[in-house]
Amino acid sequence: QVQLVESGGGLVQPGGSLRLSCAASGLIFRIFAMNWYRQAPGRQRELVASITSNSNTNYADAVKGRFTISRDNAKSTVYLQMNSLKPEDTAAYYCHTKTFGSVDYWGQGTQVTVSS
Repeated sequence: QVQLVESGGGLVQPGGSLRLSCAASGLIFRIFAMNWYRQAPGRQRELVASITSNSNTNYADAVKGRFTISRDNAKSTVYLQMNSLKPEDTAAYYCHTKTFGSVDYWGQGTQVTVSS
């Protein structure tokens, strides 16, 4: 059974940094792309960053130059380093992958709050 477990969220001041982690199990981690989504209250869930099995990355325009996605296949973990955080980055952040047969898996989410 595929499980995705996020950690690393919290309260941070504007301009601060956080690193989110997503530990995966139950799948051959190295062969699947991994994604980070976020959802703020009253808004749709949006794709923040993606990383392919070959570690090619893609970012939403709103986070380009501030966020970095990376993966450690030996640890079956994907990371999201978030720098220069803004209040508008406040959201629940979710780890996601899609496996064979286009089956979606989501983590439980980790809350990021950017506030002074």
